Amino acid sequence: MHLSRLKAYNEKVITGGRLKKTLLKYGSQKLPIELQAQTLTANTPHDLPDPAEEVCRALANPISSPSLAQILKPGERIAIVTSDITRYTGSEIYLPLLVAELNRCGIADSNIEIIIALGIHRKQTEDEHRKILGSLYGRITVYDHECDDPEQLVDLGQTSSGLPVQINRRVMAADRVIVTGTIGLHYFAGFGGGRKSLVPGVASRTTCMATHFAIFNPPAEGGRNPQARTANLDGNPVHQAILEAAKTIKPDFLLNTVLTTDKNIAKVFCGDLEQAHLAGCELAQRLYTAPLQQAADLAIVSCGGEPKDINFIQAHKALDYGVQAVRPGGTVILLAACPDGFGNATFFDWFNYEELDTFEKALRNRYEINGQTAWSTLSKARSWRVILISEFNREQTEKMGMEKANNLDEALQMAYKQLPDNPEVVIIPEGGTLLPVLKNNS
Repeated sequence: MHLSRLKAYNEKVITGGRLKKTLLKYGSQKLPIELQAQTLTANTPHDLPDPAEEVCRALANPISSPSLAQILKPGERIAIVTSDITRYTGSEIYLPLLVAELNRCGIADSNIEIIIALGIHRKQTEDEHRKILGSLYGRITVYDHECDDPEQLVDLGQTSSGLPVQINRRVMAADRVIVTGTIGLHYFAGFGGGRKSLVPGVASRTTCMATHFAIFNPPAEGGRNPQARTANLDGNPVHQAILEAAKTIKPDFLLNTVLTTDKNIAKVFCGDLEQAHLAGCELAQRLYTAPLQQAADLAIVSCGGEPKDINFIQAHKALDYGVQAVRPGGTVILLAACPDGFGNATFFDWFNYEELDTFEKALRNRYEINGQTAWSTLSKARSWRVILISEFNREQTEKMGMEKANNLDEALQMAYKQLPDNPEVVIIPEGGTLLPVLKNNS
């Protein structure tokens, strides 16, 4: 659409009284946008619980599990596994309450360790540890998981499918293991939380790669397994591989939050690793999916600001969800600040493979999770027009198959030049959390 047509389009919207103003998060900023568009938002419970009361309620009413008081014995060593800074979980709220419960069960602070489930992510800074632990910082010992240090790993053998399982030594040395985190959507494991805090959270790089490789169909068939998709656990080969590997650790208790898009606790789920997680996934599906009557020509997608756009590997989730709202060949504007860059040193190198078939073959021969995310990014960039607003330069952006825009106004001007008259436009302010579901695909 020519700029004069864009101006006339917006004037028509204004005179019709239908112009909507929306704030889109970009890193720590909030950028205003005014367009005629449908805005997709997550469902939010009308009455949110008091966060501390909800944590205590869940601890006292575990799902398919005895309570901690029935599980623990005074003097036992406890390993608490929790997420890193790339995903907000409410840990500064629930960890102090969890430790208080452990203390009531006869577990001294000196017998408690917190392990940050980095998976293959970078180590955390002191300030990030402080944010994760809240009032526990300086009181409870905290360790970052090391996925590449054999001295810090224990080999648990193989699962029934032959998947190697190597797990953090501190976790395995503990008498009891408590898994914590949050349940959200995941673009190929179905949902985050639960078993993912253990695998890949505290697993070796080898184990991480092996579980994630299940996303692919057999080589003769090629491509991605259709069951390895967002908000699906049934028949999902990645979920099944991760769950089987996580169960070999024999964790004793789970605490997972489900959050609103503005990071408030909607509900807490405690108890059995699998059953409590499944209960949380049911709520997450209700909160984080939004119906859409027809595919849009343009989707304007914010990841939801920090930390969901801390790096591109995290921001990619919003792209993966957002394209579900757009017709093939349509346009997506993605706002993703990415102050930490790509998120892993090897991620960008994978874009040296410019053809998807060649890319997939290389990935099958030398699988990396970062390569899988890069392949997924390029796959979408080949099927949709993606305009990226980020801290990456033009060369980096184009190498990833996307177009660089310096700001939202420029992105809109670029987008409308190729859109039909009176385009269908969707705005998704919390793209890293929300999955659009076309009505005829639900």
